[in-house]
Amino acid sequence: MIRMTTNHTTTPLLPIPPAAARIATLTGAALALAGTFLAWTWTKEFPGDLTVTGYPGGLQVLTLISAALTLLLTLSGYGVRGLGWLTPGGTNSPVRLLALGTLGTTGYAIGAISYALGGIVNLEPGAWVSGIGALIAAIAALGLPADQTPTPAGTTTTWERFRHSLRAPSAPRAKALPDWAEILIIVIAFGIGLYVFSYGIDTDYTELFIGFLITTGFAFTALHRAGLVSRLTALTAKHRNITLTAALVAAVCFPFTQQKEEYALIGANILIFGTVALGLNVVVGLAGLLDLGYVAFLGVGAYAAALVSGSTMSAIGVEFPFWAAVLTGAAASLVFGVLIGAPTLRLRGDYLAIVTLGFGEIFRLTVNNLNGNSGPDLTNGSQGIPSIPDLDFFGFDFGTKHDILGFSLGRSANYYLLMLLFTAVVVLVFRRSGESRIGRAWVAIREDETAATAMGINSFRLKLLAFALGATLAGLAGTVQAHVNYTVTPEQYQFAGSVPPNSAFLLAAVILGGMGTLSGPLIGAALLYLIPAKLQFMQDYQLFLFGVALILLMRLRPEGLVADRRKQLEFHETDQPDVPEPRQSDTTGAGIAKAGA
Repeated sequence: MIRMTTNHTTTPLLPIPPAAARIATLTGAALALAGTFLAWTWTKEFPGDLTVTGYPGGLQVLTLISAALTLLLTLSGYGVRGLGWLTPGGTNSPVRLLALGTLGTTGYAIGAISYALGGIVNLEPGAWVSGIGALIAAIAALGLPADQTPTPAGTTTTWERFRHSLRAPSAPRAKALPDWAEILIIVIAFGIGLYVFSYGIDTDYTELFIGFLITTGFAFTALHRAGLVSRLTALTAKHRNITLTAALVAAVCFPFTQQKEEYALIGANILIFGTVALGLNVVVGLAGLLDLGYVAFLGVGAYAAALVSGSTMSAIGVEFPFWAAVLTGAAASLVFGVLIGAPTLRLRGDYLAIVTLGFGEIFRLTVNNLNGNSGPDLTNGSQGIPSIPDLDFFGFDFGTKHDILGFSLGRSANYYLLMLLFTAVVVLVFRRSGESRIGRAWVAIREDETAATAMGINSFRLKLLAFALGATLAGLAGTVQAHVNYTVTPEQYQFAGSVPPNSAFLLAAVILGGMGTLSGPLIGAALLYLIPAKLQFMQDYQLFLFGVALILLMRLRPEGLVADRRKQLEFHETDQPDVPEPRQSDTTGAGIAKAGA
C-alpha cells in the first residue's frame, strides 16, 4: 500500500507572488461582480433581457453569485474576522475553483450572446467588464499556492495530483455549537438546497440552465474542497431525525414554489424514479445483486394498477379504490419478484445479471404480445392501456386544481405530494432495513458471500428477501406512475433508451449517487432525469454523453457523489497511510527492520 508523504505541495501553477495573486483575484472578482450591474447586450432578443443597467438578470445573476463567492472565500484567506468558518479545510483551491467557475459562466454567456445575435459586436460594456474581470481572477487564482494537504508518495503525474485534489480535505474539528445552532444550520442548508433546486427547474431557456450547471458544479466542488460539506455532513449524521424532517419539509414546499405545471411534473417524475432507484439500491447497494431488468418490476406495478383503474381500455373492466390499486400493484410486483428470484438467486455475478436482463426483456415482449392475436387480450399489446383516470381519494380529485394556503396546486403538484408520501415510506423502509440485523447480513453477503455463508447466514433466503423487497418498492411507485402518465406501454420499460425510466438509467442513478446510501440514489435520479429534461436539443446525443459521464465518474469518483466510509476506503485504499518512513537518524539495520514491521 502506498505511504502518505508528510511533505506539503505549495508550488503555485503560475509564478506569481501569493500576495499579488490574492490581490489580483480580489480585483478580478470585484470587476466581474460590478459588470453584472451593467448591460451585456443591446437587444432583448437574447433570453433573459440583459439590456438593463443596475438590475442583473438571467446569466448575469449566475456570474454575480459566483463572483461574490470568490470574493468571500478570498477574503477568508486574508483572515478577515468572521469569514474563517467558510474555509475550514483550505482556502486556495476553493478560490481557484470558484474563479474558474466565474470565468466559465461568464465566458459561456459571452459566447452564447455572440452566437445567438451574430458576433461580439452585440456585446455591451458590462459583458466586457465581467469577462475581463473573470479572466483576471482565474489567472491570478492559478498563482495561489496549493493548500497544504498531504499527497500520496508516488503521486507523480499531473493526472494523479488532479484526481487527488478532488478529494475533500479533512476539516479541523470545529468549535462545539449549541444543539439549536446546529439544527438551525441544517435547516438553512436545506432551505438553500430547495432554492437552488427550484431555480434549476424554473430555468425557462437552455442557455440559463447550462450556465446554472456550470455555476453549481464549480460552487459545490469548491465548498466541498473548503470543508463546509464535510462539516455539514457531520451535523446531519449527528441529528439524523432532524435532517430527515428538514428534508421532508423542504420537499413539501417545492410545489408551492412552482408556477408552471410542467415544472411540477418534472418534480413528480424525479420522485418516481428516485423511489424506484432507492428500491434498486436495496438489491444492488445493500445485497450486492446486479439486477439489469429491474424496470420490469416498475412495469408490473404500473400494468396491475392500470388494469384495475377503471380505464375504458382495461380488459378486466373493474375499478378499485386507490388504496386497493396500490396494494394490487405492490403485491403483483412482490409475486413476480419471488417467482423470478427463487430459481435464479442461486446464481452469482455475471450469470445473475444475464438472467435478470432476460427477465426484463421477457416482460416487455410478453405485455407486447398480450394483444388478442399473439396471446390473450389482456394488455392491448403495443398500444398499452390508455385513458387511465385520475385518482379520487376520499373526495380529493388529483386531476383538478386545489387552493391551499393561498397557493394553487395543479394536477402535477397533487401527484407530486402523493408520490412524496410514498417516497417517505420507502425511505423509512430502506433506513430501517439497512440498519437492522437483516441489513447487516445483506452487507456481509455483498462483501463476501462465501464468508457470510460460513458464518451461518442463509444467503439464499436473505437474497430472496432483498429481491422481493426491491420489487415491491418498484411496484409501489409504478402504481402512481400509471396515473401520472395516463397510460402504460411496453416501450416505457426497456433496458436502455433515450427516455427514462429504463434499467440502465436506474442502475446509473444508484452508482452515480452512491451505492448503499440513503440520499445517493435520490440525488442521482434527480440529476439524470433533470438534465435531459431541460436540454432537449441534446436528445440525439444523450446516450453518448451519458456514457462519457459514466466513464468520467468511474475515473474520478467511483464511490459516487454520496459515498459511505466503506466505499471510500474500498476505492481509495492506495491513499491510506501505511507504515511510517524510517527516520534518517535510524540508519541501523534494526531500526530499518523495526520501521518496516
